[in-house]
Amino acid sequence: MLDPITAYVLAVVFVATLIRSTLGFGEALVAVPLLALRLPLTVAAPLAVVVSVTMAAVIVVQDWRHVHLRSAGGLILAALPGIPLGILLLAKGNAHAVQLILGVIIIAFSVYSLADRHTLHLREDHRGWLLGCGFLSGILGGAYGMNGPPLAVYGALRKWSPQHFRATLQGYFLVASLAGLIGYAVVGIWTAATTRYFLVSLPAILIATLLGRALNRRMKSHGFFRLVYVGLIAIGGTLMVEAVTR
Repeated sequence: MLDPITAYVLAVVFVATLIRSTLGFGEALVAVPLLALRLPLTVAAPLAVVVSVTMAAVIVVQDWRHVHLRSAGGLILAALPGIPLGILLLAKGNAHAVQLILGVIIIAFSVYSLADRHTLHLREDHRGWLLGCGFLSGILGGAYGMNGPPLAVYGALRKWSPQHFRATLQGYFLVASLAGLIGYAVVGIWTAATTRYFLVSLPAILIATLLGRALNRRMKSHGFFRLVYVGLIAIGGTLMVEAVTR
């Protein structure tokens, strides 16, 4: 029988994985904040990252034909200079202002997109939007491990199908999360507890990933992007609340 903490970890990992596998992003609202309520952050953060790597790898292997390689590559390259900037802002104590501004921008964009059916549609990759969204994802990832919102904004502007949206974001997350995982290993933030919780959670990760894939494939573009915008509003609101209260 599972102990209460392990059962709690399994439940959080399952829900976070299901959200990410269905929408392509959004697990950041669930994974680390809830895991950190019962686990040390030095266990919760690496666990969330290794779950992210595993999930992204499974999705990319399954649906690699749906990955827009050029878009994913451009977003990854644009994120690289943003990651150290995010870490620097966090270290200097200036990250909260950036967090607040990004939260406002994300909410404003999402509310506008929900209210106006004639939103901007990028039929092809746009260098400015690609670099801007990738760079902001690097900043958010370096400061908070929350790369997803700017990537989701770009995917929404490109009007990718739910399947392409989900798969392309995982192409980004696979590389970014793997880099973070290597970083944790290099600095020694990896314990036997992290390994144990990951191995115990592996069946839940695989089941939730497959279930999320099935849900994603049943979604139509209009309803899918309404969920994306609602998710972005929730994330933007979380960023603003944390920026004001911390």
